[in-house]
Amino acid sequence: MKLNQFSKNILRFLGNYFLLWAVTFLCATLRIEVVNGEEIEKLKKAGRRFVSAFWHGTMLFPWYFFRGQKILGITSQSKDGDLLAKTLKYWKYIVVRGSSSKGGDVALGIMVDFAKNEGSVVITPDGPTGPKEKFKAGAVITAKKSGVPLFLMGVAYQNKIALKSWDGFEIPKPFSKVRIIFSDKIEVSSSLSYEETSKVIEQCEDRMNKLQVEAARFN
Repeated sequence: MKLNQFSKNILRFLGNYFLLWAVTFLCATLRIEVVNGEEIEKLKKAGRRFVSAFWHGTMLFPWYFFRGQKILGITSQSKDGDLLAKTLKYWKYIVVRGSSSKGGDVALGIMVDFAKNEGSVVITPDGPTGPKEKFKAGAVITAKKSGVPLFLMGVAYQNKIALKSWDGFEIPKPFSKVRIIFSDKIEVSSSLSYEETSKVIEQCEDRMNKLQVEAARFN
């Protein structure tokens, strides 16, 4: 039996709604350990802005972690990005569509302006298509041009399912433990040259990967 377009739209709506509920419920069951998160909490309580970054493969819980705040999130303009955009809007994010390959310059300009004047920005610096754990420039450039600090995140799930996707996307099992480790505050001077900024990006990539290893050391 072929479905008409109206029926397809209804099924798509129900599927998206169920997924939003299921993901929200899953994240709510997790046992959370946060390491070195005091400074970013102080900024949040004081209403001060920041940029935070986490790898694409671990992004499920970090997006949930920052929910309900005045935070801007970037999603790609792909169909997969549609689903993430709907989830982030459900979690009260301000969502901008764009990536390094499509709409990137516009998205970067919006991120810089938002971080400078309105609120915080969170980003997956290896998204949306990789390479895996390769730190693209967006987070560092946003921090540099807006004058707000950057915090890197290592995120690990004690019990998880890893998908066979380009990023090895990780889905934590219900009621398992998630460990988040924040880097110390990173200030990116607006006076840095192109070469100096590139060096900071390389250092951030190295530090993020070390944070990942550290986060996975569960007691």
